[in-house]
Amino acid sequence: MATYECSICGMGVNASCAKCDAALVDDVLTLENGDKVQVSKCPNGHGKIKSPMCCGQDMACTAG
Repeated sequence: MATYECSICGMGVNASCAKCDAALVDDVLTLENGDKVQVSKCPNGHGKIKSPMCCGQDMACTAG
């Protein structure tokens, strides 16, 4: 299971796809203007979401 953890307070969440129960994986989406956005995506192609945030920053992903 992918675990997203806040480097400031230590809060953590586990994230999985509701369609197939696969652990979401970390990825980066590059916008047309060149900006990069951290996302979490289903490895089976069911979509992606903005990575969880805590303490005003993206939570880092570790394989659990």
